[in-house]
Order: sequence, then structure tokens, then C-alpha cells
Amino acid sequence: MARKKEYIEDDVIEKAMNLFWVNGYERTSMQMLEKEMGINKFSIYSSFGSKHGLFIQSIKAYKIKVNAMFEKFKNARNGVEDIKAFFYDSIDIGRDGLEKGCLITNTYNEFSQREDALIKEQMSSFMDNLKKLFIEKLKMDATKDEATIIKQANFLVLAKHGLAAATRVNSQEEIEDYIEMLFKNI
Repeated sequence: MARKKEYIEDDVIEKAMNLFWVNGYERTSMQMLEKEMGINKFSIYSSFGSKHGLFIQSIKAYKIKVNAMFEKFKNARNGVEDIKAFFYDSIDIGRDGLEKGCLITNTYNEFSQREDALIKEQMSSFMDNLKKLFIEKLKMDATKDEATIIKQANFLVLAKHGLAAATRVNSQEEIEDYIEMLFKNI
């Protein structure tokens, strides 16, 4: 007879997500996961297949966590001002006393030199969606031509990566100055 789980899967994924978010994939050990999640390796492997499987579930949980912010951004109708508001909203998502940045950006950086199809798929879908939203908002300015919109969208994706990294080490004032200066020329 199969043993009944004595934990709530969403709760342990949330705990793992936060651990990966702070430490990254490589620096998060199975022992750290066991301690943080409050379950043993057997349960982790039984539920998620591997540390990698748990990591994929953690990325999916992160996407759900930021979904409300994305929905707000997607439904907004003020163009560049909406993008700026999105940048401000995004610095708040990881602020809980631990400067974590963005789990997607952190993962993107950590896995940039690896051949990991599952991770790359998760990263690509997130970044493609973000770029499409930037393009949609930039198109609200009828004075911008298509080439400018694409260049600005590419710039904003890179700026978002930079912002995520900055939230790990820079002060709130420096981050706000970065956002304000960023939008002076968009």
C-alpha cells in the first residue's frame, strides 16, 4: 500500500522555491531542501523525481506567484507608464528581507552556459511573454515605428535583467533612480 503524504505539496514547493531563489540551483543542496521543506529525500524523490524536477516545479510556482503582477501589466492601457509601473511592481515581489532579485533572471544567469532543455524552455517562454507585453505597450505610442519598438523592447528586457540583479545588492534609492533614468528616454 502506498504511503499517504504527510505534507501539502504546494507548501513544500513554495519553501523550495524560496531556497532556490536565494541560493540558486547549484548552491542548494538536498540537505538544505530537506531541512527547509521539512521532508526527507525519499519524499522529495517520490514526489518530484529529482532535485531538478523540484526546481522545475519551483519555477512554475514562481510564475504563478508573479502572475497577478503580469495580469495587471497585461490589462493596463497607459503604454510606457505601464511598463514603468511594472518595473516598480517587480522590485517589490522579492522584498522580504532577503534580497533575492528575480528567480527567472537568477536562473537565466545560472543556466546560461548549460544545455538544459527544460530550464531553457521555462526561461524562453517567460522572456518571450515579457517582450511581447513590452511591444504591446510600446505600440500604444503611435509616433514609434516598428524598428524603434523592437529596439526598445529588447532594451527593456535587458534592463529588466539588470534591475533584477541590482535588487540583490543596491539600495532602494539607487534602484528607484535606475528606473527613473531608464524611462527618461523611452
